[in-house]
Amino acid sequence: MQETIGVSAMKGVEADLVCNRFSDEGWVRTSVHVPSEIELTIYINHLELVTIQCTPTKLNCLVLGFLYGEGIISDISDVVMLNICEEELQADVRLSNSKYKLPTQRILTSGCGGGSAFNTDGQRIESDLVVTPMEVLSLMKKFQEQIDLDRLSGGIHNSALSDTKNLLVVTVDIGRHNTLDKIHGECLARGLSTRDRLLLTTGRISSEMLLKAAKMQAPVVVSRHSPTGRAVSFARDLGITLIGYARGGRLLVYSHPERLGCLAD
Repeated sequence: MQETIGVSAMKGVEADLVCNRFSDEGWVRTSVHVPSEIELTIYINHLELVTIQCTPTKLNCLVLGFLYGEGIISDISDVVMLNICEEELQADVRLSNSKYKLPTQRILTSGCGGGSAFNTDGQRIESDLVVTPMEVLSLMKKFQEQIDLDRLSGGIHNSALSDTKNLLVVTVDIGRHNTLDKIHGECLARGLSTRDRLLLTTGRISSEMLLKAAKMQAPVVVSRHSPTGRAVSFARDLGITLIGYARGGRLLVYSHPERLGCLAD
């Protein structure tokens, strides 16, 4: 495949902005950090596929993960070329299948950042992964420490892929779903397996995030916040252990608690 699939760092996540702040002391001119946002248009074999609102980091990983999640590619070898043009905010992708036809059905997702989805078919996970509550809480603590180290402003989401001990990939974006696509794409680029891993995230867990987790064959999804009702239903059907409010020494398990040693469902 032409164009090296590099994995960029945190460049471009935030921008400086001068604004006016009001407090008990009155008005003051101050400099703040705000999340960066772009609209990246993906072209497949010269045909426009979709425009994604996103944070301008790991864009090649975002494109790869999105294409895999939507069933457009099944392996990185399906991509002959991937070129990101930062000036024109375009991703030019050439597939080995030169006769590829664009999907006709598009579903707008609930994820912030203007999510889009074409493929909503889930794949049930069969996994022997077992993790303890303390391991989950320890991972979330490491995750939060990493976020606190990197983050200057609010308004963005982070996600991470981990085994039961360490964080393997950490991503950031204005869109929750984009962070998972970036994880998947980076793993494709680096040859890392997502199977039998944990997905950690900072925001609300929506149903489309469960579908992306199923595509990755990641049997445990954890957040500091709550899932939606539909996400819980999807998690039960897809065989995913869904954990919310994982903070401090507590967590809530919404589905398949047996992976954490709890027998009651």
